[in-house]
Amino acid sequence: MTGDDRVQRLPRPDGNTVAYARVEGRSPTVAFLGGFRSDMTGTKALALEAWAERTGQGFVRFDYLGHGQSSGRFEDGTIGRWLDDSLAVLDGLTDGRLVLVGSSMGGWLSLLAARARPERLAGLVLIAPAPDFTERMLLAGLSPDERERLQREGRLERPSQYSPEPSVFTWRLIEEGRSHLLLDKPLVLPCPVRLLHGQSDPDVPWDYSLQIARHVESPEVITTLVKGGDHRLSTPADIARLIATVEELL
Repeated sequence: MTGDDRVQRLPRPDGNTVAYARVEGRSPTVAFLGGFRSDMTGTKALALEAWAERTGQGFVRFDYLGHGQSSGRFEDGTIGRWLDDSLAVLDGLTDGRLVLVGSSMGGWLSLLAARARPERLAGLVLIAPAPDFTERMLLAGLSPDERERLQREGRLERPSQYSPEPSVFTWRLIEEGRSHLLLDKPLVLPCPVRLLHGQSDPDVPWDYSLQIARHVESPEVITTLVKGGDHRLSTPADIARLIATVEELL
């Protein structure tokens, strides 16, 4: 099976379902956590799946509530809810050790999952990670007028460079996100951490990865900056670098 042929559904307690695809293979299992409004059919997720098939490595990719093929409304999602979806996948669909590969918002969720399940972590690969983005990037980037409108109306639409549909941000996303902030307190991780960041990233500044690297306490932290690299880091060279980084942690 390849691509969408293997998509299955994990029921959640509220009646929603998380769409996922899994490759049975050896441990540690590699889990891909995608970004805000992204889904599990992106270049990086499918490239890792093909690599797992080729090498016999365990692998899982999935969509959060309101993303991709999962059920639910995107606007009902919060960091806590998407973390719950992630932990449901990791707890219910994988055994043994894990290498989490988190892209953008998925980097934040990977760090939260690592903090929640430290005993299972074999490694973390964070691609243009965006922990605390609701506060440090989204809210900080709004004009006073936009912020007031977001609070008053509960939602704000902004143009997206990745989709013809606008990005929708809710005040609930910001408020709930405050209970999951990571960079305002010590963050001790039991496993090696790798950060990959493009220096031409228009969404998450590359020096954000340097801040995270300084902040995290881990046995080993290595940051790779890619000159000219964009936010997605999905070129063939980027994918080769990603796979090599994952293999190094296995």
